[in-house]
Amino acid sequence: MSDFHVHSFDAPRERPAPSVLRGRSLSGDDLVLELSELTLVVAIKPNCDGCGDFVHGELHELADVNVVVVSATRGDEEWDNARRTVVVAPDLFDELDIRSAPFYVLIDPTSSRVIFEGVIFGPAQVASEIASFLSR
Repeated sequence: MSDFHVHSFDAPRERPAPSVLRGRSLSGDDLVLELSELTLVVAIKPNCDGCGDFVHGELHELADVNVVVVSATRGDEEWDNARRTVVVAPDLFDELDIRSAPFYVLIDPTSSRVIFEGVIFGPAQVASEIASFLSR
């Protein structure tokens, strides 16, 4: 086991966030998700090594936060049989100022703000980076 731990390096850019997320399911159904609790929006893309666990994994490390998985595109068959809903919402990337996937933003619904963000390497890394916000 290595002592090397990956993490995001850029300072978060606090900014406004919507109170409602809109998009489509992989099957094309309209989705509207109201943000009423601390929400981790995970932006994924097809053929991404760090993204697969967010689609197919258990996410035990992130049990204390609402997790919403979004993509700008429908993707391939790799997301078929997904454990959780993948919201296809290209406009949401612009709305949240997500410049590229894989990336995450943490949204505080009480202030309607992005309060933290970073690049995705895996669920344990993201959980570690947002831990201080979960214990408030």
